[in-house]
Amino acid sequence: MSDSADLRIVAVPGFPLVESGTDLVAALLDCLRDGPLALQDGDVIAFAQKVVSKSEGRHVDLATVTPTPTALELAAVVQKDPRLVELVLRESRRVVRAAKDVLIVEHRLGFIMANAGIDQSNVNGSSESALLLPEDPDGSAHALRAELRRRTGRDVAVLVTDSFGRPWRVGTTGVALGAAGIASIRDLRGTPDMFGRTLRVSVVGHADEIAAAASLVMGQGAEGRPVVIVRGLAATASHTPARSLLRPPGEDLFR
Repeated sequence: MSDSADLRIVAVPGFPLVESGTDLVAALLDCLRDGPLALQDGDVIAFAQKVVSKSEGRHVDLATVTPTPTALELAAVVQKDPRLVELVLRESRRVVRAAKDVLIVEHRLGFIMANAGIDQSNVNGSSESALLLPEDPDGSAHALRAELRRRTGRDVAVLVTDSFGRPWRVGTTGVALGAAGIASIRDLRGTPDMFGRTLRVSVVGHADEIAAAASLVMGQGAEGRPVVIVRGLAATASHTPARSLLRPPGEDLFR
């Protein structure tokens, strides 16, 4: 495989709108069938979280949600729809920060994120429809990778990506919620730098870096490019899930 200094990052053209039950692998292969982007061993396929959630039927109709007193009280603080706040609480372990227009929680999967990742943008249906994260993003990535290998014979990696804000910087950037077939973390501790000094603290969020690169071509709005092929990464023998990127609470100096 080529060195990672020579990367190609390409959005899959013409990917269709996704509904509950959509076969994402079939949709991907249909898009690639008549073009020059046939899958190669070592490719990383980044699927936007929304298409994975949609295909897995993670829609919730807000009309079916009855807010609890806790949700009503919190909704008054953050000034959000109490039904949406109720969904956030159901998907969360705890509230980390609440203020006007801001609701940061620890998701049940361990992510620290706004609104438990629940979104209403680019969601088919009425304004009453909300979309939850996949039940198990690493499991979703594993299933997609296995099905791609079964249908194509290619050994590819799969990421399920989303966009997160950062506490110390403005703007969102791509992150990996799920990963299969790739090392989500590259631990460089103990290896020499270019001058022979031993690295002591360098741990790279490899899957997040790939997700951020993919998000450049996915876009964040109405672009309609939810699947991206990243080609040219250096091969790695290790495979670690995206959940390994979560910092253990005992090592978190800010919580």
